[in-house]
Amino acid sequence: MTGVRLRYQTLEFGETDIHLCTLRDRQQFHDPAGIADKVGISSALWPIFGVIWPSGLVLAHFINNYDFGSKRILEVGCGIALSSLLLNKKHADITATDYHPEVEKFLQRNTLLNEGEYIAFERVGWSDKNDQLGLFDLIIGSDLLYEDCHVELLSYFIEKHSKPACEVIIVDPGRGRKNKLCSIMKKMGYYYSCHKANNTSGYLKEKFKGHILKFIR
Repeated sequence: MTGVRLRYQTLEFGETDIHLCTLRDRQQFHDPAGIADKVGISSALWPIFGVIWPSGLVLAHFINNYDFGSKRILEVGCGIALSSLLLNKKHADITATDYHPEVEKFLQRNTLLNEGEYIAFERVGWSDKNDQLGLFDLIIGSDLLYEDCHVELLSYFIEKHSKPACEVIIVDPGRGRKNKLCSIMKKMGYYYSCHKANNTSGYLKEKFKGHILKFIR
């Protein structure tokens, strides 16, 4: 990709290696045609999709040991799509989504780096009405609640794409909105539990202050 500096790295999940091409840092920006700007993504927000965040690492390590069976899985706001790439390596039925116009390019590149099968992707916003995603058994995501309005948008997007019996796993870094999300999800018929991430010292430099939220219906 021209116009930005990139970083290549390999992350280990037990015996599984995931090779990643990401943005070099959060100072990168390249939107010459104004595509991101037209959908409301500013230059300050533009690089957020393309780096690895602590919550994304927590989700990937958690899902690595999760019994997902034959579930149809959706990663919401996937960004660099670390969990989707890991699940694809394990031959899971995974679909990834994000609103950022550059995400699909990085997903395709990283899928090739890992010699993986094609990962279904749809660029979609949580308020969009006409996506083609369908329904899922398991919905996952990390660090999704940046603004107050995101809580309702996310919860109703989840509801729209949940099968009657569904699991949802959200890793929240502690931006002060998890209680509101839990309240809305409870009204939608989900039981929920909140857990601290354990044993993160092996892959995070600092203690993770957030939570793993699990919703089951």
